[in-house]
Amino acid sequence: MQVPASFEYERAGSVDDALALLERYGEDARVVAGGHSLLPMMKLRLARPELLVDINDLIELDYLRLEDGWLRIGALTRHRGLLESPLVGRLLPIFHDAERVIADPAVRNRGTIGGSLCQADPAEDLSAVCAAVRARAVIRGRGGERVVAMPDFYRGPYETAVGVGEMLVEVRVPVVPGAGSAYEKVERKAGDWAVAAAGAAVVLADGRIADAGVGLAAVGADVVNADAVTRALVGAEPSEELFAEAGRIASGSCEPVTDGRGSAEYKRHLAGELTVRALRRATARAIAARDGAQDGAAHDGSEE
Repeated sequence: MQVPASFEYERAGSVDDALALLERYGEDARVVAGGHSLLPMMKLRLARPELLVDINDLIELDYLRLEDGWLRIGALTRHRGLLESPLVGRLLPIFHDAERVIADPAVRNRGTIGGSLCQADPAEDLSAVCAAVRARAVIRGRGGERVVAMPDFYRGPYETAVGVGEMLVEVRVPVVPGAGSAYEKVERKAGDWAVAAAGAAVVLADGRIADAGVGLAAVGADVVNADAVTRALVGAEPSEELFAEAGRIASGSCEPVTDGRGSAEYKRHLAGELTVRALRRATARAIAARDGAQDGAAHDGSEE
């Protein structure tokens, strides 16, 4: 039986309490909520913290709310909360797409968005989602808060911008009128890590793509924010030819490796194909959202 090295355990009663413990123990302290990634690493002795700071009692970090054009997600929000939220499904369906294919119900009931993002696994689903929708991470320390864009949040595999004595407290996602989003994933079996995955967000205006974002997972050592794909999309009219070109760019933007889930060539092909599918579905959703808004405006006008 694999068991972790010995460690101390503290259950934080508030965010300030957790930050004080993290500051006191420095690099030897780790935050635990769901624990689905950290605890297996501890059993394998790949992580050996001296202190675990349990934040499961911090209900002030468990929320979903729309405020000033941003969807604000507390870091302790469970996967299940994201999946079951009508607000999230209406504004950012990409999260529902991803949550349906993350692990299994037991993991979704306990795992948190903060834990998933802080793990910084290149194959993690929500990392690609947040890259596509241009989310921002709110990091708090004893000296205050700072807001970090997703490309700056990830420093490399399993490494983030969260420093010693700090913790991720919130994820902010811009809510843009006329936007659509989608996530596509290929996995060997239900609930498995991705062989490859792609998330896309599209904003339409006057029949053209006014803005877009694409995030790729499991196709390289880092979470891939495909800026080259975005540049090809913005200003163009959506079409199958445009999506195919975006897929070719996405394939060339990633550096997968051959492993038990497939060859590098196969994963590169999937990156392109899944980008096309995600863009196609995100655009269809953006069109539906636009048409629904127009229908609603016409209906409101007819009653005046």
